Amino acid sequence: MTPAVNAAKKARIAHRLHEYLHDPAAASYGAEAAEKLGVPEDRVFKTLVVDLGNKELAVGVIPVAHKLSMKQMAKAAGAKKAAMAAVADVERSTGYVMGGVSPLGQKKRLRTVVDASARTFDTIYVSAGRRGLEIELAAEDLVHLLGGQFAELCQQD
Repeated sequence: MTPAVNAAKKARIAHRLHEYLHDPAAASYGAEAAEKLGVPEDRVFKTLVVDLGNKELAVGVIPVAHKLSMKQMAKAAGAKKAAMAAVADVERSTGYVMGGVSPLGQKKRLRTVVDASARTFDTIYVSAGRRGLEIELAAEDLVHLLGGQFAELCQQD
């Protein structure tokens, strides 16, 4: 099992694992997960690591069909600005490879903000720590386990 799954088990939060055959040619890991699991893209959330400056990283968890608003992320994290973190920094900090970054079980716990839309569902899906594996859990449990918070994070079209 992955560190993400182990974290959920250790915390004894209700969850379900969903595995699917990952296609390395998929254009979007999150859209692929939604399609292969047969769930709406609004319930599948991606884990994005941002750089807040001063070598501080944070995590934004948003629906896969949306884009992260750097302005909203910075505001939620109490920072002046936010930018996508470098791949090497993401992988070193989280212990996961791109496309399989989970908000759970990261090597270094980062400040985490989950898009408020997650509250509209009984459960959401996030990466379970590797491509082709998703963990379904209540958004409230995710935020509680990570010591995170909810905020509006998506860009408005």
